[in-house]
Amino acid sequence: MKTVLNVVWLVLSGFWLFLGYLAAGVLLCVTVIGIPFGLAAFRIGLYALWPFGHTVVDKPGAGAASCVGNALWLILAGWWLALGHVVTGIALCVTVIGIPLGLANFKLIPVSLLPLGKEIVPTDQPFAAR
Repeated sequence: MKTVLNVVWLVLSGFWLFLGYLAAGVLLCVTVIGIPFGLAAFRIGLYALWPFGHTVVDKPGAGAASCVGNALWLILAGWWLALGHVVTGIALCVTVIGIPLGLANFKLIPVSLLPLGKEIVPTDQPFAAR
């Protein structure tokens, strides 16, 4: 079932969201200071490309640096990417068939806003980061 949902997701919204994360990652990697943010964008972009079967957990040991980084991320790219999730989530929820995919889009909003200090793991290993 995960594969079917992922394929439908890929066709309807995953590819376009991935392109948004890819563009943000490339722009952020232009400077040396932005490279950690660009890598986070690539990581979340892959998650947005194929989300079913994975989950986001808090990374142990993420401290003040990830908090400061999340504040910078929110200003630089986070709110744009979250807005993309809101728009596609609403568009998918218009149809009955798209409601599960729209809800999945809404679940990606917190990680698109504050990605640092989080880790993406398979759903069969939700405690792998600990």
